[in-house]
Amino acid sequence: MGQRGFWDEEQRIHKLHQKSPTLTALSEAIPWDSFRPLLDQGYCSERKNNAGRKRIDPIILFRMLVLQQLFNLSDEALEFQVNDRRSFEKFVGLGVMDTIPDATTVAFFRERLRSAGVIEELFDCFEQHLRVQGLEARGGQIIDATLVPVPKQRNTRAENQVIKQGEVPEDWHDKPNRLQQKDLDARWVKKNGVSHYGYKNSICIDAEHGFIRRYVVTPANIHDSQMIAALLDPENSADIVWADSGYAGRQFEELLAAAGFESRIHEKGTRSRPLDEDAQARNKVKSKIRARVEHVFGQMQVSMCGKLTRRIGLARTNAWWGLRNLTFNFMRFCQKLRVCAVAG
Repeated sequence: MGQRGFWDEEQRIHKLHQKSPTLTALSEAIPWDSFRPLLDQGYCSERKNNAGRKRIDPIILFRMLVLQQLFNLSDEALEFQVNDRRSFEKFVGLGVMDTIPDATTVAFFRERLRSAGVIEELFDCFEQHLRVQGLEARGGQIIDATLVPVPKQRNTRAENQVIKQGEVPEDWHDKPNRLQQKDLDARWVKKNGVSHYGYKNSICIDAEHGFIRRYVVTPANIHDSQMIAALLDPENSADIVWADSGYAGRQFEELLAAAGFESRIHEKGTRSRPLDEDAQARNKVKSKIRARVEHVFGQMQVSMCGKLTRRIGLARTNAWWGLRNLTFNFMRFCQKLRVCAVAG
């Protein structure tokens, strides 16, 4: 083989650049520096002096959080993969001579962003960038929710009854380490005869561009329809709302009408009153548009390596899915740019 030289290493990096189009596109298309003021706001307090180790650039840590969402990695797996894979290392902006932030640093950074309420602001910041790029919400909006599984809790029935009442089992107070690992906010829900444990990520996308415009994370037992008021996007250029039959009902039709929206919610049949052929045909027409929201959840499940979340508690799960929804919008933005480039 012979001794490898500097030119060989340059060729290797160039090949990696070509074989990781997703990371390359994200690195080049996303306005990373526009997030810096928000990241600095939630990063840490002002340094009193220059003693000690220099702080890590928050953009590097933010890129690591995006990388974590792209591949649904734990903090420990993220640290290992960035150390192990040259393409990951390059994406976050580090070189072979740089020290990779460890799992604890990444976790603390995400927690500080959550505590400062910065994650929601990061999502809104990118929404502003989309508008500047001419990708504002258009064509009406589509609302839906997806289940977010979390590791199941092995509690007794008595403990679950206490948790459902919003309290903590008495004997858990004497075991702080155990209590720290208990999720008191996740709930069970049955869907299509199958029980699920965790949360729900309810989203609103615009029908034309397919970006997530609004989102709400709730325990799994909260019915989808209860989030419709929080998800409606008044900034959309069209007043049409699509949703599946889970949002059907006179009260929701009246709510949309009072807010000035036109309902395209699927009609819902019952055992005693099944839908007739005309209603089924109307639902089929609506599905051609409504199905676009399923593509969002499909990409999260397949391209972003699943929806299983290992955060404990609603607040941390909300922060995790805020980053996940933002990362999806990053991916969607790159797709739109690629389509425009091919069309041009």
